[in-house]
Amino acid sequence: MTVSEQIRVLCVRSNISVSELARRLGTSPQNFNARLKRESFTVADLEHIANVTGSSFERKFILKNGETV
Repeated sequence: MTVSEQIRVLCVRSNISVSELARRLGTSPQNFNARLKRESFTVADLEHIANVTGSSFERKFILKNGETV
């Protein structure tokens, strides 16, 4: 699943529209949709999205043996 798909699922599960998420992030829906299409999100962007949706964001690498880094 791409990051954009994950953001869309987050919106559905958070019961908000993508347009509403854009507004909460302080950007226009058009600009945010363009970013979704380009898949252009930094880790800081994803953390901000988590904050405004009341969720948390984790980033980690998982090795083949199951160990996380």
